[in-house]
Amino acid sequence: MRHEVEVKLPVADRRAIRRRLVELGFKPAVRRHFERNSLLDFPDRRLRKEGCLVRLRYAGGKSLLTFKGRRVRSGRFKVRPEIETRLTDGALILEILERLGLRVAFRYEKYRTIFRRASDPGGTEIAYDETPIGTYVELEGPRRWIDQVARQLGYRPADYITASYGRLYLWWCEAHGRTPSHMVFARPGLE
Repeated sequence: MRHEVEVKLPVADRRAIRRRLVELGFKPAVRRHFERNSLLDFPDRRLRKEGCLVRLRYAGGKSLLTFKGRRVRSGRFKVRPEIETRLTDGALILEILERLGLRVAFRYEKYRTIFRRASDPGGTEIAYDETPIGTYVELEGPRRWIDQVARQLGYRPADYITASYGRLYLWWCEAHGRTPSHMVFARPGLE
């Protein structure tokens, strides 16, 4: 099982951050695409209480099943054990998981573009995420690389966010007086 090391950074100026990524030599490795994510849990929220999650992601006609374990003490970085596998049939896996007692507890959507730089070590990437509650860049890789790239992008460690999108969504709802539901884009005619 590998450990994922990452931080999120809030994006105030979308054009400026994309321009800076290009100046630093980052290129889109995975084009902008829509992602639909479902977090699954048992009715008693056992996984959430244990600090774990099971996620089913749909993107570009493909599916990915992920298990993330309890966070490891890591200071200013988010570090979690992670197991992922690509699926041939996400809908069928969802049915299997539901028959085992899991239920979709939270759904979230985003548009994601993955950036990489040829000079960086393997396993490093920047995800540029456009979500219903704002835009973020997510840096994933070794701690030193994250610190270096964050600094090059104009961020300080005090700017690092280690919260999940689910937690960010709850904070956003609280700040905007909204009742939490799912973090999805508004669809005309469905409101």
